[in-house]
Amino acid sequence: MNTQQMMDIALELAGLKEIPFDSGIQVPGDDVKNVLIGIDMETPELLLAKELGYDCVVSHHPKAEGASVHFHKVMDVQIDKMVEYGVPINKAQKMLRKKQASIELGGHVGNYDRHASSARLLNMPYMNIHMPADVITESIVQKHLDDKLKNQPKATLEDVIDALNDMDIYKNAIAGPVIRVGGGKDYAGRVAVLMAGGTNGGADVMKAYFEAGVGTIVCMHVPEDVKKAVQEQNIGNIIVAGHMASDSIGLNVIIDAWEKAGLSVTKMSGILS
Repeated sequence: MNTQQMMDIALELAGLKEIPFDSGIQVPGDDVKNVLIGIDMETPELLLAKELGYDCVVSHHPKAEGASVHFHKVMDVQIDKMVEYGVPINKAQKMLRKKQASIELGGHVGNYDRHASSARLLNMPYMNIHMPADVITESIVQKHLDDKLKNQPKATLEDVIDALNDMDIYKNAIAGPVIRVGGGKDYAGRVAVLMAGGTNGGADVMKAYFEAGVGTIVCMHVPEDVKKAVQEQNIGNIIVAGHMASDSIGLNVIIDAWEKAGLSVTKMSGILS
């Protein structure tokens, strides 16, 4: 199998027609048999892979070239998600713009060739798969919560936490589900799982969801400034499901498909089983 075929499998599983801006094949490779994959795979992991005899390294988070410089562009998919939940398309675009500009500013100054150049010098095929895995995770977790809470119109945040912990990957994670905004006995209302689209859209985006009728957002992580702003808005709740556990859900689906296609895959660097 080659790296393009590996990417194609991931895209198909996520229902994507093309490689998103936050993913890419930095160093193509053919005749791939043994893969080392992790959440963050950088130069030390590339050296480890070379030492141990692997013939391809896959990172989840973007580490190189267009996948990092153009990361902000992938956030456009959040507009479609907001519209799905009832946010007017013009409002969705404007609510996302501030965070998107901040991400572009940071990505533009980054050392985007650092790890890819190491992979080239090591002659090590190197790629990253971000959005495909996150799309898969978002879909799985949303369906799980919808099924668990469908007969509970007065479900509380504690009920949402319990439902998440019915999934072994969350229950067994060191950094598992936690309420970041709201109280355990607070009503959850409509629950939106937001785990794809590059990164957290920020307080403005969350406010747009709450104003459209969402009661609780379940996400992978939330920075302190966004948490504080949402608390001050006082109209919605945030549950952080857990970063490594959430990333692992989608990645494990892709890994299973690769293994069924004949690859030998070793997981490390944050991927949970």
